[in-house]
Amino acid sequence: MQQDSSTTLDVGVEAQGWSIRASDIVFGLLVLVVMVLAWQKLGTKMDYYEQAILLGSGIAVVAFGCFWRPARQFMVVCGLLALGATQLYQGDLARAGQVFWLKYLLASQSAVMWMCVLFVLATLLYWLGLATRSATADLVGTGLTWSAAAAALVAKLVRWYESYLIGADVGHIPVSNLYEVFILFCLITALMYLYYEQKFATRRMGAFVLPIITAAVGFILWYSFDRRAHEIQPLIPALQSWWMKIHVPANFVGYGAFSLAAMLGVAQLLVSRGILASRLPSYDLLGEVMYRAIAVGFLFFTIATVLGAMWAADAWGGYWSWDPKETWALIVWLNYAVWLHLRLVKGWRGNVLAWWAVLGLLVTTFAFLGVNMFLSGLHSYGTL
Repeated sequence: MQQDSSTTLDVGVEAQGWSIRASDIVFGLLVLVVMVLAWQKLGTKMDYYEQAILLGSGIAVVAFGCFWRPARQFMVVCGLLALGATQLYQGDLARAGQVFWLKYLLASQSAVMWMCVLFVLATLLYWLGLATRSATADLVGTGLTWSAAAAALVAKLVRWYESYLIGADVGHIPVSNLYEVFILFCLITALMYLYYEQKFATRRMGAFVLPIITAAVGFILWYSFDRRAHEIQPLIPALQSWWMKIHVPANFVGYGAFSLAAMLGVAQLLVSRGILASRLPSYDLLGEVMYRAIAVGFLFFTIATVLGAMWAADAWGGYWSWDPKETWALIVWLNYAVWLHLRLVKGWRGNVLAWWAVLGLLVTTFAFLGVNMFLSGLHSYGTL
């Protein structure tokens, strides 16, 4: 088939199916412009490690946008909305309660509330689509999920800016407490789901994946109204490190992937018993997506664990101290390492691995929340 040279540029590896489109080049240049502007404005305030993180983040964004092209429009729209919000502030945080667009849409807390509403509505629409076999309801559910993820990303970016409006010594990337990381969890899990939804051309998985995000939304709402957790606080000394910028996001790719896999495990177990079998994707397809999610989660969780050990050496003088958080992180890692070994090497399939994925979520949840609630150690700053 002849390709349109105005939209696709061959890069000499056509046999492997690789190509660069004009839109890829435009997106890459746009990211480069943003990086240069960030460097001009903040470069002198960054140390060498933070400058490396900026460069690595730009490369990662371009690679992600080329790997999954719908993410490019998503990131551009979110970036423009966040930029608009920063302009509306005009350097004054008090304008969050005075300017209409900030107060009701673009201030970080307003965006988080929109995120919560949209995720709940998306969950309802996915279940309506599953119950009625309505393609329209499924489509609306997808649109609402994209919108909720956009609200989450805008909230993260704007909150980052707001923290610097409070004070240069307060400003930090918003991944420092449970409120902020639960928003990150919602964002990452939603984007991972949307990728698999598109790749496997089925929206019926949303009825099972979105409830785990809605559960996180419930926690965010409780944590906001009961504990006032949405208020930006200075970082405690233990978190004043550039390691946090890479360790925490990598961890939550793992958490999001393991959660997604567990919910698909529930769906697979129901299909195996003939429940919703005619409405959900096939048993084998659910198992395949579950496997891919765990593989991705395991990769990033491994990276996060290594980064955490390096952070510990930098902060506490040792790579490993058998702190409860570290110990349970190792348990989570071993759990999914064995899961992948049994599937890839031993050839296991079916309900055993589905049950394992579901129970693995309980282990992961305890490692993330339970340790903070019931055990004490070097990571006790993460308590509720």
